[in-house]
Amino acid sequence: MATTRQAHTVWEGNLIEGKGVVTFDSSGIGDYAVSWPSRAEKANGKTSPEELIAAAHSSCFSMALSNGLTTAGNAPTQLNTQAEVTFQPGTGITGIHLTVQGEVPGLDEAGFIKAAEDAKANCPVSQALTGTTITLTASLV
Repeated sequence: MATTRQAHTVWEGNLIEGKGVVTFDSSGIGDYAVSWPSRAEKANGKTSPEELIAAAHSSCFSMALSNGLTTAGNAPTQLNTQAEVTFQPGTGITGIHLTVQGEVPGLDEAGFIKAAEDAKANCPVSQALTGTTITLTASLV
């Protein structure tokens, strides 16, 4: 069954001096402030489109990797995934780097890296972001 999720943003003012609020409608988890300075400079307690992409990518990748490992007979005890989305003003998103550390009983490092590469290529968020270079560092703990 297909699902659809919604969020919306209310923006006030011009790009440089304006500000906005992103609301997560589907989950109801809250409202989050956004601004150009929080995107192009320091976060200062606000989020950015890139941070939201990083959250989506790290969670999707973790789910895909967990499923792949479990299907292959090596269910993970824990996966810790970080996604770093790089934004260059005037250019856009220039890359995404995923770093994952896993606790996977019975699996060696080479098997874990192979499973992580497969998850990177096949998680739905990675597939949606195919126009962006996605790199990966994977290791067992």
